[in-house]
Amino acid sequence: MGAVLAGLLSASAARALEEQSGEAQAIQACEQRLCALLQQKDAKGEDLKCALTKTWAKSTIKEADQASLQWGFGDARCTVQINISRALIAAALTSGGKEHKFWVPPHTANCIVEEGGVARPLTATLAPKIVFKDGKAEKVWVNLISVEGPVGIKGTLVAAAELTDKVGIFHRPMLKSVNRFIHRHCPSKYPLPQASAAKKGG
Repeated sequence: MGAVLAGLLSASAARALEEQSGEAQAIQACEQRLCALLQQKDAKGEDLKCALTKTWAKSTIKEADQASLQWGFGDARCTVQINISRALIAAALTSGGKEHKFWVPPHTANCIVEEGGVARPLTATLAPKIVFKDGKAEKVWVNLISVEGPVGIKGTLVAAAELTDKVGIFHRPMLKSVNRFIHRHCPSKYPLPQASAAKKGG
């Protein structure tokens, strides 16, 4: 979910939103739990549940600017409660040569976005969709269900989602990001104990 939101929040203000204490640690802990689930591919056990907050500087968001879509606001911060079934994750990665549709249940992000020097509240509900085959993501949709907030910010997020899901502007980078995370980042940064032992033994 953190990657999808970063793609959506792609705000000039007198004061910047500072990163809150514990943000990075919570994200890393959730990432580690997710990586364990992705590598274990075991339907039994605890589901993925994380309470996350992420603050983006305006300069970071604008790195995703495109000719057809530019971020004209300031910094942004979103908080979301992640709750995804472990069984759904395992099924998506063990479907073999058959396509498997991994539909993430709706998650609502409560955000603050700077507009004209004022922090404006905004909520966005997403239910990302990913089609897997042979353990790799082949198709992905942001699937923005609803946005409530200032008209200008809302319009930008809706446009970003439509450009991704209907036009496909961000589709290829998102697929590469998902597959890199699953097959490279997780095994490299959070190898399972048995995998580490095998490497040492080999």
